[in-house]
Amino acid sequence: MISNSIDGYVCAAKLADVQAKGSLLVNLEKHAIALFYSNDQVYAIDNRCPHMGFPLHGSTCKDGIVTCPWHYARFDLKSGGTFDSWADDVRGFPVQIRDGEVWVNLAPQVDPYAHQRQRLQDGLQHSISLVIAKSAIALLDLGADFTEPFQIGLEFGTRYNKNGWDTGLSIHTCLMNLLPYLDAEDRPRALYQGLSAVARDSAGAPPHFVVHPLPNFSGDINALKSWFRQFIERRDSEAAERCLVTAIRIGADSKQIADMLFASATDRRYIDVGHTLDFINKALEALDAVNWQGAEAVLPSLVGGLANATRMEESNSWRYPVDLVEILDAAFEQLPKALAEGESHRGNWSDFEQLIPILLGEDAVAIADALLTALKAGCTEEQLAGAVTYAAALRVARFHTNNDHSDWNTAHHPFTFANAVHQGLRRVPSPELLRGVFDAAMSVYLNRFLNIPPAKLPEPKDGVENPAELLKQLPELFDRQQQVNQVGQLVAQYLYAGGKPEQLMAMLGKLMLRENRDFHVIQEMEAAFRQYSLLGQTPAGVHVLVAAARYLAAHAPTMRSQEQTYQMAYRLHRGDRLFEES
Repeated sequence: MISNSIDGYVCAAKLADVQAKGSLLVNLEKHAIALFYSNDQVYAIDNRCPHMGFPLHGSTCKDGIVTCPWHYARFDLKSGGTFDSWADDVRGFPVQIRDGEVWVNLAPQVDPYAHQRQRLQDGLQHSISLVIAKSAIALLDLGADFTEPFQIGLEFGTRYNKNGWDTGLSIHTCLMNLLPYLDAEDRPRALYQGLSAVARDSAGAPPHFVVHPLPNFSGDINALKSWFRQFIERRDSEAAERCLVTAIRIGADSKQIADMLFASATDRRYIDVGHTLDFINKALEALDAVNWQGAEAVLPSLVGGLANATRMEESNSWRYPVDLVEILDAAFEQLPKALAEGESHRGNWSDFEQLIPILLGEDAVAIADALLTALKAGCTEEQLAGAVTYAAALRVARFHTNNDHSDWNTAHHPFTFANAVHQGLRRVPSPELLRGVFDAAMSVYLNRFLNIPPAKLPEPKDGVENPAELLKQLPELFDRQQQVNQVGQLVAQYLYAGGKPEQLMAMLGKLMLRENRDFHVIQEMEAAFRQYSLLGQTPAGVHVLVAAARYLAAHAPTMRSQEQTYQMAYRLHRGDRLFEES
């Protein structure tokens, strides 16, 4: 009976059959279409409810509205539009009645690209993870670059936020940074988790209205930087924000903006246990990913956190029994001289291995002196930051499981802070940001008790002939709790036996993404992968990945409900008939 017409319509059924049954399921050119007879008219819509794929054929139809019997999503039969934003519009097909037959036009009626962009906005606005997952998967399948949905999330999260730049936007950026390390099948999953984190942080938040720049400003960036630091010191976020927006508007480049932000973040010691500086670094990396589009809207989201952050000068642990702030202030006075002395032989420093035991030692003064000595010997800012970051990673790699579980984060924070300082110094090696290296070293010093006794670092073992077999054992270990040491041992043996580090990182990324989203875990993994990319297949590089794997194992398994949502979205996009009989 089915035949094609020159105007794009296809014969679907006899009108009498549809009238008699009220609804009828037909299959036309790989489309499963539900026909409904209501108010003397025939309507045609896709048979799958767009929410979770339940078949609509036989659903209740009243007053031109069909209701899915599973979650009660309601759809206008004529257009397919939904009355419930969580459900999405069902595809509708134009219908004509010709000589007692129902003819359906299968040609697309909407621009799928524009539709999915709007659905992503809807998912972010209503914080609906399933909608976010479906739209992200669809956009990528339609040919969108990952930066496009990433930028949509970035713009949304910086406009609608409760506390300015926070964990959601940092997760979003961390996962964007991790994409090159992941298997192709896991990259949409990472994008979905980042977008969902942004939506969670933005839920119910009013828009942030950015202040205007100073009118007809004729000064230079140095004046704005000085004012900005003064206003942050006084916790005057509105005035500081105006300085920042003015700097962007007058054309300050990315390095000048980074210098302004990092300088203010290191005017005080280790603010907000490192989160604030890490957030600054992540915001700059997010802008790098989108070629600094929208900087004037994104960067002001950092100002509130800068101005209101807790400062370690106010913390007993940094003042008693050893006054670390006093030690640091004395070291900072010597910084200009140390840098000048080392200028003539910069890059010739080779005492990395000798510095690490001092950084892990019990003498805060010796640590500060060792950092100054390294600078005098020609150590670059980047090299010094890398050494301190590695020392911080060792605190995690040597974390003893007899410690309280919450102390994993105590060990974690100095590592991600040190990594942020390291990445920042690679962008802008300023004397002000260099102070952050000393802050990180003192935070590592304060955590020495977490390595008493130290967990033993895994050493190479003979007899591993096929490292790929080791890698296959990782998923099962992460299915069980308290496999921290076993995971660390396996990761080390895989790398020492010549296993491919890119496959290991892809596997660790996969195992991270199947767990429910956790800010600190994602931070840890991203920082470790960044550090490994710089250290390479050295013992230090191995230790960094051991630290990350142990931290991930300490926080697994979870309920994995987010992965279930993603799998549902993926199967719906693929066209699986989830709830239909075969």
